[in-house]
Amino acid sequence: MENTVLVIDDSLTVRKILETSLLRAGFAASSFPDGIPAMQALTEGRIPLPDAIILDIGLPKMDGFAVARALKHQRAFQKAIIIMLSGHDRLIDKLRGRLVGANAYLTKPFQPAKMLEVLCTHLASRDHASLG
Repeated sequence: MENTVLVIDDSLTVRKILETSLLRAGFAASSFPDGIPAMQALTEGRIPLPDAIILDIGLPKMDGFAVARALKHQRAFQKAIIIMLSGHDRLIDKLRGRLVGANAYLTKPFQPAKMLEVLCTHLASRDHASLG
């Protein structure tokens, strides 16, 4: 069974790069330009529950911190890996990411191979922990 990844980023270019990289690596991927339509699609069951979420901080209506906080407060998303992806490289943003439940924080510009490496490492850790 393939892992599913939800990409939430307001940049069409970033979404396309991530979707292409994820599909080539064997992941199922869906993407949204903002947190609100992504949350609606999840709650309405229009997309499967993701194993991981790649999440931009600077979204137009519902920022990445709010999305992460909302997801981590729902039981269905407790084990989802959240990778924050942002142009913000400040320590305070990285700390806020951790506080809302992010497993990793990468800055833009990013290398798709590095994103996949971080994603696979966290998924493997989570899967290994759930076996024990």
